[in-house]
Amino acid sequence: MFDYSARPELLKGRVILVTGAGRGIGAAAAKTYAAHGATVLLLGKTEANLTQVYDEIEAAGGPQPAVIPFNLETAQPHQYDELAAMIETEFGHLDGLLHNASIIGPRTPIEQLSGENFMRVMHVNVNAMFMLTSTLLPLLKLSQDASVVFTSSSVGRKGRAYWGAYGVSKFATEGLMQTLADEVDTVAPVRSNSINPGATRTSMRAQAYPGENPLNNPTPEDIMPVYLYLMGPDSTGINGQAFNAQ
Repeated sequence: MFDYSARPELLKGRVILVTGAGRGIGAAAAKTYAAHGATVLLLGKTEANLTQVYDEIEAAGGPQPAVIPFNLETAQPHQYDELAAMIETEFGHLDGLLHNASIIGPRTPIEQLSGENFMRVMHVNVNAMFMLTSTLLPLLKLSQDASVVFTSSSVGRKGRAYWGAYGVSKFATEGLMQTLADEVDTVAPVRSNSINPGATRTSMRAQAYPGENPLNNPTPEDIMPVYLYLMGPDSTGINGQAFNAQ
């Protein structure tokens, strides 16, 4: 596991947006960031899940979060602009962006992968992530010390059979992370890095490996050290790097 111990108020005063914040790694990250002092913007498509995370953060005494129902699969460009305008009005700037939301799509040989399925995975995992990044970048540049964290995968660093659309989308994720990192390097107080969570006890993992015993994998909470490290000031100056949570 990534070796890092965060001080209790590591993220105090920071405003951090987490996509896919309703469950799994996104929910764990949102609650962990809030527990360390951040105001967390919970973005996801299922409002009931987001509200549950909101309630858990409030119950734990964290700063009041914000619920942002937003469907990355269907959102139009003007909706991204409206999202950025709302964040600017309510919070003034953004200190962190965790790209966690993605879909796995069918695990099948490329020959049997429909164009429709390929494009759906690429839209959610790449196009929407690009739109969110480019639209929110002006708000991130208003921060004194902003961090963009992309969620990658081992199959986004070395291609593997039958991971088609998902694997390709994660290679694209690494590419976007590196491109952004090079653009902001030395010219903006923004850093860009990626995390490969590894095998984690989530519903997406269970979907990919139905025969696996989930109890053999760490929980989302177990892999949070690297998520805290990259969102906090201790990683200032770290840019364009690919991290492993485990």
